[in-house]
Amino acid sequence: MTPLMSRALMIRLASVVAGAIGFYLPLAAVPTFAAAHGAAAAAGLANGALLLATVAGEFATPRIVTRVGYRWTLAAGLALLGLPTPLLLLPGGTSTPAIVAVCVLRGAGFALSVVAGGALTAAILPAQRRGEGLALVGLVGGIPTLLALPLGPWIAAHCGYGLVFVLTAAAPTLAIASVPGLPGRDPAEGESLGLLAGLRNPRLARPAVIFASSASAAGVAVTYLPLAAAHSAGWVVPAALLAQPAASTGARWLAGRLGDRRGPARLIVPGVGLSVAGMAAMAITGSGVLVVAGAAVFGAGFGVLQNATLTLMYARVPASEYGTVSAIWNGAYDLGMAAGALAVAALVTLTGFAAAFAVVAASMLPALVLARREPATGARPARAAVEPVALVPSTTG
Repeated sequence: MTPLMSRALMIRLASVVAGAIGFYLPLAAVPTFAAAHGAAAAAGLANGALLLATVAGEFATPRIVTRVGYRWTLAAGLALLGLPTPLLLLPGGTSTPAIVAVCVLRGAGFALSVVAGGALTAAILPAQRRGEGLALVGLVGGIPTLLALPLGPWIAAHCGYGLVFVLTAAAPTLAIASVPGLPGRDPAEGESLGLLAGLRNPRLARPAVIFASSASAAGVAVTYLPLAAAHSAGWVVPAALLAQPAASTGARWLAGRLGDRRGPARLIVPGVGLSVAGMAAMAITGSGVLVVAGAAVFGAGFGVLQNATLTLMYARVPASEYGTVSAIWNGAYDLGMAAGALAVAALVTLTGFAAAFAVVAASMLPALVLARREPATGARPARAAVEPVALVPSTTG
């Protein structure tokens, strides 16, 4: 069996960890920073601007990759993710325009880094172990995410916002030094068909839509579960919010191993089914046990779909299209989560949380129909394509 770990993958993991720290450490701290300095409007606009810039950047990145290559794009993304943050400490940095501008730059940087970095990761991994490799990368990136998100406000409260912003700048900026050690790709080697062509391809669009459906439910769970279960026993909300990502991480790893052996397409129907069942269980907000169990079941389904859809999409394109796949999948993730949260914000005032969660569960049923149309055969990498993609060393990659 081809080894999963390689020197290139170990170098890539450094920028994965740094990118996660750079994005999530100030995510909850910037809105409180804005509010503490009297920019109440910026507190609400900060993360909204960040996410909108991220989605826009994800859709623009494939063309940038085509022109300058993976490595330059990744380096630029890491720089934009980190370097603008200390500007908030300068005179005028607490104003609403300054805070929003910094968030826009950081969102664009995050988009560049995850799309170019994700495509580069797919090219580094051996094809017949790509599912397991993507799960490993997700696990390595998930640990600093779980730590950095609550750590940012804690550091701000105990040590000041300055330390948060300096650490945010330092992690991705230092990781730029690892980028020259990654394999490069000459931009002239294989032109990408582009984002619009990828979206018109049902072999890519169908898995992306299926994943976006589950991502929308994830956005609902993360945003509204603490409110929906607020009247339950004190242990319910923490247990549910722990069960969901824990189950997602474990299922993502298992899906990677099973998908490499049996084909990722076979896992999509079970992934959607688990997502629907978990969301339906969380709709019974009067039962703490069902809420926690539902969060775990939903997390398992979401983790399966995270791995299976991405692995399947990479398997259906040549290496020149990896940037397009990464952009479509990441866009489906972010837009799905945002759409779910916004839709339920309007629905919950009319129906209440329990009915709104049930509607979200029902809204995923069309994705189950799409999932059943995915061919279960032909998804495994061909034996002739089991070696990692050979990337051409280049000063522009």
